[in-house]
Amino acid sequence: PVELRRTDVAALATSEGRSLEDAGREARYRFLEEVSPPDALIATAHTIDDLAETVLLNLLRGAGPAGIAGMPARRGRIVRPLLGERRSTLRGYLDAAGVTYREDPSNEDPAFLRNRVRGELLPLLESLRPGAVDRIGRFAGLAAADDALLDRVAAAELARRRDDDGAIDWRDPPPTALGRRVLRLAIGDPAPSAERLDALLEAAGGARGGVTIELGGGRSASVRRHSITLHEGE
Repeated sequence: PVELRRTDVAALATSEGRSLEDAGREARYRFLEEVSPPDALIATAHTIDDLAETVLLNLLRGAGPAGIAGMPARRGRIVRPLLGERRSTLRGYLDAAGVTYREDPSNEDPAFLRNRVRGELLPLLESLRPGAVDRIGRFAGLAAADDALLDRVAAAELARRRDDDGAIDWRDPPPTALGRRVLRLAIGDPAPSAERLDALLEAAGGARGGVTIELGGGRSASVRRHSITLHEGE
């Protein structure tokens, strides 16, 4: 089988401005997309341990509700049927059945923050409160449900404020938390950072008269007398 070599991953990281860990993950998913039939699902063996690691990493990065929800059981063609199982349980099953598996040697490299969360932080949390991994997993599920609900609220608010030309009426603006989510939903992927969205909301809040936000699909904002425009490609 074709293997992803470290040099290939390093080249991807350099060309796309990714970390080595993120580039490796992206390369694996691209490979699976290429070799699988277009109508097939791609199942991964992520466990609740992986979910807990992701939640803690995203908390350390200052993520919002979407980040602390961790990883979904399904996103597009990617499905994670083992997300509720512990890694040690699955390894026990494989060992008992005599099934061999491969361990990525980079999993032992302390240069990667995830490895330190896996090898140091999670064991510490388990020693302080046995079952911590399962509880973090349940927390992620609650956060995911809340995040999905807030997205539906934001979608309804966006539809109410948007006119036939796509502009968003920002008179009587919503609370900041909802406004940030409305704009992120309106812009789509890749969305501006939370800091850029907050700057746009602050500019809209300080404008006099009727304010209309016109979306151009980009990430930067400028303020005119009665409108705020997101400029494409900046």
